[in-house]
Amino acid sequence: MKLWALLFTLLFVAACGRGVPDDARIVVAGDSVMAWNRTQGAAVANVLEQQLGEPVGDVSLPLAQVAGGRGALNIPTQLKNISADWVVLNGGANDISGACDCSSCGAVIDRLISDDARSGAIPTLVNSLRQRGSRVVWADYYTSPRYAGTACEAPYDLLESRLERMAAADDGVSFVDMDDVFSPNDLSLFAGDRVHPSAKGSARIARLVAPAIAR
Repeated sequence: MKLWALLFTLLFVAACGRGVPDDARIVVAGDSVMAWNRTQGAAVANVLEQQLGEPVGDVSLPLAQVAGGRGALNIPTQLKNISADWVVLNGGANDISGACDCSSCGAVIDRLISDDARSGAIPTLVNSLRQRGSRVVWADYYTSPRYAGTACEAPYDLLESRLERMAAADDGVSFVDMDDVFSPNDLSLFAGDRVHPSAKGSARIARLVAPAIAR
């Protein structure tokens, strides 16, 4: 019961400040990497709003999955009624961590995105957004200090290669790699758990995403 109470508290606190202003052209969705630091007003969406000088919606939540999760803990459901010019999102880590160990994740990744990047939960979501007229920025994960140099890097490398393939096939989809602005050796970019971003880390992600939208 204590674990469930902790999870409930985490979700309740993380949900504070979520929403989409009526005039927002940009919406951030996804999991805890996007949602972290929201209670301090320093999540990716908060900083992106400052960078671009316009309202940015935020529907991301910790524990959210692409192919699993219920309600707002399912990323496609987060975006079900969203129509925006730009959608910035991530996802897949909770699907992978919840369904496999780091050495046998092929089937999980196939469900997320096929080898040719044309099918799976991620392309289905992205195609749905594109059909609604949204341009998509997919922000791929950084390597965290906790998992750097371990077997856990391999599934994310495979996921990354497929996501890049997906983005290359559609001019309306941009791929940005958080590893371009993160180093697992720089602990100032990470929260105390050495997995999630610090406020400085969230700002780095926002600054990585902003030029893709400004273009």
